Amino acid sequence: MRINKLSLMIVSLLLGSWLTACAPKAAEMPTVVLPAGMAYVDGKEIYFVHTETSDADVAKLLTDMMDSPVLHVPALASTPDEALANVYVFDNGLEGMGPFGYQSDVFDNPPGTDGYSPLRRINVVTWVDPTQARELKSVAEIQAAEAAGEVTIAQPGVVVNMPFVVWDGGKR
Repeated sequence: MRINKLSLMIVSLLLGSWLTACAPKAAEMPTVVLPAGMAYVDGKEIYFVHTETSDADVAKLLTDMMDSPVLHVPALASTPDEALANVYVFDNGLEGMGPFGYQSDVFDNPPGTDGYSPLRRINVVTWVDPTQARELKSVAEIQAAEAAGEVTIAQPGVVVNMPFVVWDGGKR
């Protein structure tokens, strides 16, 4: 009787192993590589990606800059203000990696803070005297420069989906 139970157990294990080996493998989660931009939040470096924008010209500019498609989604322009965070881009001043060839962007509201949203309202920062430009790495520095009359800030009504991928204390 022991031999029959032992034989049955061995056959069952072999059969189970064989069926497992023949079963289709679970599909692996695909991985993609997207070019990340470097920017600042509160003086610290972060990395983000551009995925969509409400403006066709901005979509082309970002697509060319990152060598990766940024989709034109006009409906993003209708995003309610309370669902938007801000990004500050520079259109003159110090040369750098920003979309216009000047300093890197500055973001407010990183992940984990009230007001975080990957949907960003574009704020264009212009130095009144570009020869006096210096690198600004926080919204507080930008606001202080605006209050001092050193920069102006314009909102052209463009929204860009810019989720963070690496930030102080986190990453995807």
